[in-house]
Amino acid sequence: MVDERALAERLITYDTSRAEELAAAAAFVRGWLEARDIPVRERLHRGLAVLIAEVGPAAGPTVIFHGHLDVVPGFAHQYAPRVEGDRLIGRGAYDMKGGLAAMLCALKDVARQDRVRVRFVCVPDEESEHVEERSTDALVAAGLGGHFAITGEPTDLHVGVEAKGVLVMRLRVGGRSAHGATPWLGDSAVLKAFDVFRQIEALPFARASSELFDRPSINLGRIEGGDAFNKVPDRCEMVVDIRYLPGQDPTAIVAAVGAIEDVTVTQLLTRPPARVSRTNPYVRALRDAIARTLHDEPVTVGRDGASDAVSFLEAGIPAVEFGPAGGGHHGPDEWVSIASLRRYRQALGDFVRTLPAWL
Repeated sequence: MVDERALAERLITYDTSRAEELAAAAAFVRGWLEARDIPVRERLHRGLAVLIAEVGPAAGPTVIFHGHLDVVPGFAHQYAPRVEGDRLIGRGAYDMKGGLAAMLCALKDVARQDRVRVRFVCVPDEESEHVEERSTDALVAAGLGGHFAITGEPTDLHVGVEAKGVLVMRLRVGGRSAHGATPWLGDSAVLKAFDVFRQIEALPFARASSELFDRPSINLGRIEGGDAFNKVPDRCEMVVDIRYLPGQDPTAIVAAVGAIEDVTVTQLLTRPPARVSRTNPYVRALRDAIARTLHDEPVTVGRDGASDAVSFLEAGIPAVEFGPAGGGHHGPDEWVSIASLRRYRQALGDFVRTLPAWL
């Protein structure tokens, strides 16, 4: 049997925060699939390769296994994977090269069954800041569909049935310049910007909660102001990343922020929240397959981060996030549980094999 851990380690060695390494990693994945008699189609999106492979019958229910090859930038040593006990450590181990490796293995495991069509989609731009120009959106718009989609974002072997929406704003804060030696004669736009951010955190929308989320997420991602060290800055720009709850209105949030004094708001991008019913038969079949693997009832959860699952949901295709266990994604010590990779692979295979009985 193909070793999902070894495959994950190989994928981690590619610095797929860079375009040339993304191309090399995509070529490796394509070769890996073709060496196992799984044909692969390739198309380009913004110059990057998108891979599509299919197994199973042409007719019948179609399930999409969806994953991404790209990672956020890391340090050089993070692309040399290492193992400590049950932890496979490296950039992308948890988000989501470990899950992608196990998903590839699961695709091979179910290649000979003849009741469910499994469509594997590997994209290069899930982590991209071009949220409104992603390859998954383009694929779905071009007709790539199915009856259910699983995107392999890390969920600790739980089923992600909701995810927060994304609202990114650029805020311009005005002040009054003065000599740096007499700052009391000016009004620092940089200091005011921090006050503005605290006011945003205190707005009513920021204190909302729901069944699966304690609160929205509000992050000050970038801040820039001033043009000389000896001058009180009279302008400041900051980019605020808000992950709002299902049911909240991003237009109302923009209006509330824009009502703060001395602030000009530019909405940079939005992405709606994700939500799928727990009673959907595909969701129930997946939960049953996970329970068989874990010998325990899986939990349905909400994920703070956005994902490409919403691309499928907007097209009317039920979709969830489901991935292995680990921690530290986007951080210096990112890791994935090696044991969970085996369980994840098995759960995906069991889901495909038992799905017809649920339909």
